[in-house]
Amino acid sequence: MTMTAHFSVEERRARGRALRERAPRSSHADWSPGTDRPDPVALLEAQNADRVTWLVPIRRGRMSASPFTFFRGAARIMAADLAATPTTGLDVQTCGDAHLANFGLYASPERELVFDLNDFDETIDGPWEWDIKRLAASFTITARHNGLKKSVGRRVAERVLRAYREAMAKFAEKRNTDVFYAMLSADDMLSATKDKHRRQRLRALDEKAKSKTSIQALHKLTEEVEGEYRIRHVPPVLIPLRHARPEHGGERLRQRLLRSFEAYEATVPHHCKRLLDRYRPLDMAFKVVGVGSVGTECFVLLLEGRDRSDPLFLQIKQAGRSVLEEYLSPSPYDHQGRRVVEGQRLMQAVSDPFLGWAREADSGRDFYWRQLRDWKGSVNIDNLTAPDLHFYARLCGWTLARAHARSGDPIAISGYLGSSDAFDKAVARFAELYADQNERDYAQFSKQIESGKLEAGTG
Repeated sequence: MTMTAHFSVEERRARGRALRERAPRSSHADWSPGTDRPDPVALLEAQNADRVTWLVPIRRGRMSASPFTFFRGAARIMAADLAATPTTGLDVQTCGDAHLANFGLYASPERELVFDLNDFDETIDGPWEWDIKRLAASFTITARHNGLKKSVGRRVAERVLRAYREAMAKFAEKRNTDVFYAMLSADDMLSATKDKHRRQRLRALDEKAKSKTSIQALHKLTEEVEGEYRIRHVPPVLIPLRHARPEHGGERLRQRLLRSFEAYEATVPHHCKRLLDRYRPLDMAFKVVGVGSVGTECFVLLLEGRDRSDPLFLQIKQAGRSVLEEYLSPSPYDHQGRRVVEGQRLMQAVSDPFLGWAREADSGRDFYWRQLRDWKGSVNIDNLTAPDLHFYARLCGWTLARAHARSGDPIAISGYLGSSDAFDKAVARFAELYADQNERDYAQFSKQIESGKLEAGTG
């Protein structure tokens, strides 16, 4: 039982206000690297020790594209930095990597297009402040990435913080069930703006997301081989196991995945298992995804249902310990795939019914499973103007507040934040300072690549 079950609304709000003594809202503006700050490049390289060796250069190459792509892959660096910042002690289920590119569109089981967080590799119980600070910093870094003035970066950070604070205040007034049912649909996004051109772009984004289905993936990712669909060979980002190098043991991997599929089926709801039983595996492949995740084992499984026109693609992704766990209490889940799935279900308004997990008996590695394509859509960050960033900040701030309110105490958090912009101004200042730090870290990382000390590839 949590404290919210034992104290009145007034007591919980007062507790939040009292926590300003422990962590003044103005204290969140502070950031400067300590003399004992870990070497940022060394933190990244330590992550590569357990990754697929031939994919590591691709990860470095993707991170070296810009300070923003570096930031996307540097969750471990920021976790180490955030560990030294003030917190209230009001923990929530954190995303762990809440930058603006980790929000997007996907289909609900009810076949409605919704907007939500969509990456939970680092999710764990921890300080809500860490998520909102990473999100605010990502907006400031993106504004700079898009060539906008530094003042725009500060203002969009303030906008995401204001949206978070105001949304949390509203969730503090709602019934618990209303908080859990709250969601942001694609139609809600349209109604949130009157700008004609933005509405046109949102409609185009909706249409593009709805086109990303298993049928579309079938045409894009497969070819016919001896009368059956097989996944295309597009090295190094998509490699069917039948084309795997001898040292990678393609047949051994195929058998591993088939055994893993049986273990995965035991973790999905019974009605979903009945649906999966109607499909048979056809083909499997390595797949390189993301920026920070490159190098972790990731596979795609193609299944066929009633006939050739009934495909289903599942993604199987390796799950390690959250980078935040080095500085927090361990996850209650020993299985890291389950940690990801349970965190996703808790933070999202609605989730993929095919979510599940499995541990490989041979390697002992944990994986989580999900549907590969089901109306997935994301905003093109590179094209966002200042007004677009302000609009997107409102969406992301509200969404993160909703996700935190589902697992934390929205009344106490709102009591701490208050109705003024004190917290907004402080964290926006932090975001500016941290964007500067990210640029210094990126320069250090790039220098080691340019010197040849670190190998990088394009992939």
